[in-house]
Amino acid sequence: MNKIYTYISSFLIMATLSFGCTEATKTETPEAGYNPEAKLEELGITLPLPPQPVANYVNGVRVGNLIFLAGKGPKYADGTEMSGKLGADITIEQGYEGARQTAINQLSVLKTMLGDLNKVKRIVKVLGLVNCDPSFIDQPKVVNGFSDLMVEVFGEKGKHARAAIGVASLPRGQSVEIELVVEVYE
Repeated sequence: MNKIYTYISSFLIMATLSFGCTEATKTETPEAGYNPEAKLEELGITLPLPPQPVANYVNGVRVGNLIFLAGKGPKYADGTEMSGKLGADITIEQGYEGARQTAINQLSVLKTMLGDLNKVKRIVKVLGLVNCDPSFIDQPKVVNGFSDLMVEVFGEKGKHARAAIGVASLPRGQSVEIELVVEVYE
């Protein structure tokens, strides 16, 4: 009986190692027709230089095939930022636009880190923070500005898990701050 268990255990270990080696040597590439760079051009979006961190942190950290991007807000090419509170002095439509601009800023960080957005395999997770009045309950409608652009640019690969949270304030009074996790091709 012990010989059978030993044989089965040895077989499972060898099968696992073989599978692991096969997977480790497999090179993944985007499928034909996948081209986020062309999609940006089609949408008329020119990526700005990425906003630089304002403290002791970096724009993004890559760990294996995941990139964790630091929170960014709606900073425009002219240096201005959308600031204010949703439900007080910023409308849902303005907040949506601010979240969309934040997506453009995060795409510029990704482009800088990767050199080519075609290396993005999937947008995995988004955390949207909305500076809002305590009675404001439409944070998801605001963060949709970010999510919608991710899907426009990356198609199905842009669909992600997400949280949209209301907060009492954000740095410099910005109306939105969004961070994300991205999976990239090896």
